[in-house]
Amino acid sequence: MADAVVKETAAQRVERIKRERPSWSILDDIRRYAAGGFGAIPPDDLAVRFRAWGLYTQGDGRGTRGEEMPFFMMRVRTPNGLLTSAMVRTIADLSDRYARSSIDITNRQNFQLHWLRIEDVPAVWDALARVGWTSMGACGDNTRTVTGCPVAGVAHDELIDASPIAVAVDRFLNGNPDYANLPRKFKITITGCAHWCTYPEINDVGATAVRRDDGTVGFHVRVGGGLSTRPHLAPLLPAFVHPHQLPEVVSAVVGIFRDSDELRVNRTKARMKFLFLNHGWTAESFLAEVERRIGYALDAPAREAPPEGHRRDHVGVQPQRQPGRSYAGFSVVSGRITPEQLRDISALADEYGDGTLRLTAMQNILVLNVPDERVPALAAAAASVGVPIDGTPFQRGTLSCTGSEYCKLAITETKLFSIRLAQELEDRLPGFTDAIKLHVTGCPNACGQHWIADVGLQGVLLNQGGAQVEGFDFFVGGGLGARSGVARRVGFRAPAEAVPDALESLFGTYASSRAAGESFRAWSARVGDDQVRAWLAGDGTVAAAS
Repeated sequence: MADAVVKETAAQRVERIKRERPSWSILDDIRRYAAGGFGAIPPDDLAVRFRAWGLYTQGDGRGTRGEEMPFFMMRVRTPNGLLTSAMVRTIADLSDRYARSSIDITNRQNFQLHWLRIEDVPAVWDALARVGWTSMGACGDNTRTVTGCPVAGVAHDELIDASPIAVAVDRFLNGNPDYANLPRKFKITITGCAHWCTYPEINDVGATAVRRDDGTVGFHVRVGGGLSTRPHLAPLLPAFVHPHQLPEVVSAVVGIFRDSDELRVNRTKARMKFLFLNHGWTAESFLAEVERRIGYALDAPAREAPPEGHRRDHVGVQPQRQPGRSYAGFSVVSGRITPEQLRDISALADEYGDGTLRLTAMQNILVLNVPDERVPALAAAAASVGVPIDGTPFQRGTLSCTGSEYCKLAITETKLFSIRLAQELEDRLPGFTDAIKLHVTGCPNACGQHWIADVGLQGVLLNQGGAQVEGFDFFVGGGLGARSGVARRVGFRAPAEAVPDALESLFGTYASSRAAGESFRAWSARVGDDQVRAWLAGDGTVAAAS
């Protein structure tokens, strides 16, 4: 009897495709496919190798229930969120010319275009290259964009300007054949920011500046953070890393991940966090392997005080460390912005600053180096842009993933929903002034980071009157910093149209019943999930503050 044919698994297929031909080797092929049209693209390139060039096919607007479209999403790699006005004008023009005027800011400090035809991809790349930009490595099983504090070099309270290190690490890893085939995507952040504004706790590598008692500034490194269906906050390696050592340490960590073949068996369990969750690694054993690879022992860790601050967004007009200079942070709800708004903001950067702009992990955009005496004129001119400086609480705190509008993995639409939700909550709760993080994700993959929000909404389908409708599962009480913890699923779901009522009830009750100075996170933990669930349903009773 002939042996049965064993069908390769999804993970085996992806690994085979990557082994047969490196993803970064197909640049000339993609340009050739552009001449032949979408039908000329081989399935293996389309499904796997294109991703390493920042390209995904987009869906038809119905997410998991829909079909793949012959159009692409392109993510543009922007290390540390560093921009010039010329880059911003370029991406705005490309959006209008090739992407049906679609453009979003991502929570990894990148821009994202949609509706691109394969025929237009080479022209987009050529325009990006003219301003020193690329989409290479923005997606796929490689190191993604290295993020960093958007006010690096200008923040008055930073310990060190880490942006040169972040950019150097990004340039070393991106396109490097030694790191071209990782088990899964790999996220790095390097920041000298006192606020940890790039969320090191949920990155594969999170390097944060720290000062030793002797005054020496270096870094602590966390590894193995991630969200998705099994959130894992990155453990701290017990070591102090000097700035000149950090690139070598980061490369060693990436090498450990690359060489962990046990992670290549199942793509749903292939992120580096699973070394800790499933394979017995600890912070101590990980550090030992890092030191073995770099060939020397690192110093003992310093005393660390994680930030207490709830906001990590750098919005509003803030003083810089340079005397007489300020920066202005525009609050872009859920990262959705128009090409015309980007042109207006880039013009403001040229007229009132020196053309320097930055993107943030909260999907916002900043204008730097504005002389203090010109700030009032900038603020007046910015009023006509349609993107506020120093946004209101729900504007500032709302973040979302791409959602089913373009993403094939999403269950629900998120962008327009979250924008409308933020505005509706502002209208219903005009006196609400507390910092609130309201994160919306369209599926369990958690690209919208619902696990680390005060209130996180995860897209689900609900049965209503015999029909399926889009809705959301509610999570409460997540947060990072000194008392990091993931949000709790509270056992309440609602159709999308009922979410504003539920949150108005919850936030209104919080505002009227909290103790003095009590944060939403602390309040929700004190009153408990049963009460939170009752208030979401609109039938709770107010618990007295203690």
